[in-house]
Amino acid sequence: MPVTSDAIDVSALTLDDKARLTTGAAMWSTAALPQAGIPPVKMADGPMGIASGRVDERDVSTLTPCGTALAASWDPALVRRIGALVGEEARRLGVQAVLAPNLNLPRSPLAGRAFEMFSEDPWLTGEMGAAWIDGIQSRGVAAVAKHLVCNDSETERNAMDAVVDERTLREVYLLPFERAVSTGVWGILAAYNRVNGTHCVEHPLLLRDIVKGEWGFDGFIVSDWFGTLDTDASATAGLDLEMPPMTGRFGPALAAAVREGRVAPARVDDAAARVARLAARTHTGAVSPYEDDAPALLTEAAAAGFVLLKNEGALLPQAPRPGLTIAVIGPNALAPCYQGGTFAKIAVRPDALAPLDAIRARYGQDCTVLFEPGVDPQPRLPSMPVTALDGTGRGMTVEYFTGHDPDQPPSRTETRDTNSLTWFHGMDGAPPLDRPGTVRASGLLTPTQDGPHTFHVGGTGPVRLLLDGVEVFRRDDSVRPSDIMGVLKAGEADTVTQALVAGQAVRVVVELRYAPARAHGLWYGVRGPDNPAELLERAVAVASQADTVFLIVGETQDAGVESKDRPDTRLPAGQAELIRRVVAANPNTAVLVNVAHAVDLSWAEGVPALMITWYPGEMFGPAIAAVLAGDREPGGRLPLTFAAQDGDYPAYDLTPDEDGRVRYAEGWHIGYRHFAAQDLVPRHCLGEGLGYTTFAYGHPVVAPTADGGVTIMVPVRNTGARAGKTVVQAYVTSPEEDGSSPIPRLRAIAPLVLAPGAEATAVLTLDARAFSHWDVGRHGWRTALGGHAISVGPSLAAARPAHLWQAP
Repeated sequence: MPVTSDAIDVSALTLDDKARLTTGAAMWSTAALPQAGIPPVKMADGPMGIASGRVDERDVSTLTPCGTALAASWDPALVRRIGALVGEEARRLGVQAVLAPNLNLPRSPLAGRAFEMFSEDPWLTGEMGAAWIDGIQSRGVAAVAKHLVCNDSETERNAMDAVVDERTLREVYLLPFERAVSTGVWGILAAYNRVNGTHCVEHPLLLRDIVKGEWGFDGFIVSDWFGTLDTDASATAGLDLEMPPMTGRFGPALAAAVREGRVAPARVDDAAARVARLAARTHTGAVSPYEDDAPALLTEAAAAGFVLLKNEGALLPQAPRPGLTIAVIGPNALAPCYQGGTFAKIAVRPDALAPLDAIRARYGQDCTVLFEPGVDPQPRLPSMPVTALDGTGRGMTVEYFTGHDPDQPPSRTETRDTNSLTWFHGMDGAPPLDRPGTVRASGLLTPTQDGPHTFHVGGTGPVRLLLDGVEVFRRDDSVRPSDIMGVLKAGEADTVTQALVAGQAVRVVVELRYAPARAHGLWYGVRGPDNPAELLERAVAVASQADTVFLIVGETQDAGVESKDRPDTRLPAGQAELIRRVVAANPNTAVLVNVAHAVDLSWAEGVPALMITWYPGEMFGPAIAAVLAGDREPGGRLPLTFAAQDGDYPAYDLTPDEDGRVRYAEGWHIGYRHFAAQDLVPRHCLGEGLGYTTFAYGHPVVAPTADGGVTIMVPVRNTGARAGKTVVQAYVTSPEEDGSSPIPRLRAIAPLVLAPGAEATAVLTLDARAFSHWDVGRHGWRTALGGHAISVGPSLAAARPAHLWQAP
């Protein structure tokens, strides 16, 4: 029967039926009770689009900018539209709930999953997360905010213990989730890790007392996949849904726990009601017509997040003109990093324009566009440019076999144009991972150069490589099950070098034998005989011939991955030298950095123009071409602090100690707050960004509000010759009762877009909570006595005193 209300009564259900609702029916689906009018809820991973919950995870889906890129827009209205776009995509693909947004915070620039996160500032993270949630849920699709809480790093994430004090937990790490609840989020996902000694899925203080009790959350709390550990502890703590059902902790096990008196019946009633409410909310049917054009919106959002940090001599933009010669140099011009390497990876559309192709298209016939990569565009795992054996085109012919005898007929065959294959137990289209099996990937490689070719091969089980039927590499050991999640996305591979002849096709076969496990993967690639020194010299030569150079550097998708943190903040080897040599050859060089975390910029001293593009999604090419040509402005402001040196970050190494603990020793001085507390000058501060025009700020006018806060009105005028954007930012510096130095905290923003010469008034509202702190002694929010200084400006460094607010 159709669902028309989110108030489904589960009181008449049997205990077994209630318990059935507390565990999934499949890898990505909740259970259904048709007799009670409760349909299943299809879930998918996120947040950059609709990933693994689809019928076939290889289906192409819309790929949006990453969380950091969206936060760099400092524009909640734009982020809401992106959330709505993802919601519309979910509806198209038959998905009712998306595991997103990621509301964790990048304590360290090494955090492997930092690209999914919005900002180092909890308030900004909360505002952007709330906007995204409001957008997706406006389409009738549930947001499932993740990962509650302190899943801020990936090293040993399943077991690590975040040791964090009460004030820091409340003011920093829980604050974005509190904001999500206040905006009406329908779901929350509990993290794998522990907090102060207790696993999040078994943490009654977090789940029961704070989220459901204090905050009044009426949605459901689900475990991270395979994260439910103990039936009694998780149920009593407040977990409502175990996913997937293969762990067997809820469902019949939970019904048994109730019958045996270990879990209160009311707890199962509550959990079942919350899952039923999810089904009701996501199956109501009618929503308003969707209005945005996806490619245009994705282009707008990508450009809105690009952060221009330097632009000496107004080098950018470079409008196309007859006779102009542009040199596009760098590995990410042709092989950009659109997204990070999580299990929510989305297949990029085959027609997506790389930056090089988009620049060539935009600069047209009247301009000359030259290109050289300068360095290897795939420094970790190269591609495998083969044709399928069945003649269907590019890609490997992949065969699946039951058991370890690949001489028998395969159970299934497909063609995959990728260098990395990943499967999860129970995923649609995956081989049966609950029993031994074999995967064989084959293709025809036709070399374009004579000489040594280096083949890369890796996998989660024994692997071997054959060339024209001859085994040239074999590895018989398997990855330990506890390591699979990290290894799958790291792409670590063994290598073997073979001499090949240009034009002479070689049959390549890569074979994986696997044992039962919840996840497996196979990856491969080949690197030709290109000489690094020759690549560099060709790039320098091209740079010297051009009027302007667009140098596009950055990371590959396996640089930022789920389940593994980065070793350092540096760009891949060779890129800093490429930048130095190219800038020396042509001082009219704009360096565009395709990363999505705080990165080492020590090489940038002599660079005249510098832009951070983050991981901008599938419309990276059109967006960057439009920004370079001046059709669009780079509208971003930094949501992160970039340190002058790595030792200045408040947290860096993310390795747990011998007891599995990660101590949040910096307390609530995360990100820019640490720099202020330690009187450190960063290379680039929170909120920094230039755009293509200039603005003048007038004198702020402050008025009290009925709830004890203030409204700040700031006149702003565009003093340049181009339309452009500024972001008015308000920071509050409150007195510290322990006598320590007061620290500024972001509390309100107002993005404005103005025509040349135009003036408008930015309105920023700070409620009474903006002036409060968490009082550990009282276990509640309290406002310190004395004056609270409010500063306003276009960035943290440029903010100027606007008002002294006195605690009532």
